[in-house]
Amino acid sequence: MPDSATVYELRVYHIAPGKSPDLLTRFREHTIKLFDRHGMKSLAYWTPVDEPEKSNTLIYILQHPSREAATANWKSFQDDPEWQSVRDKSQANGKLVEKIDSTFLSLTDFSPRIS
Repeated sequence: MPDSATVYELRVYHIAPGKSPDLLTRFREHTIKLFDRHGMKSLAYWTPVDEPEKSNTLIYILQHPSREAATANWKSFQDDPEWQSVRDKSQANGKLVEKIDSTFLSLTDFSPRIS
């Protein structure tokens, strides 16, 4: 069970036109495994049901032990040579993501618990 320092990170990726299949493949085949390696627990991933967001948006939530751990996790992830290689190869024909929104969240006292 998460303790009071646990934070959840809501991330919304605004995907470049036509690049959604490439981004989803990168997550499916590489990114999630790298997140695990760097202490970032994936809780869920979503794509919107309706257009136009369906073709250009990926939404997901990560769990971190604390806000400080989140900062350290992201740094180690960004510095990982495997991630850098995967990122660079996947962007050989242009950037996949135009913008990323990141919001850190804490559970309310009335929220169902996330294990």
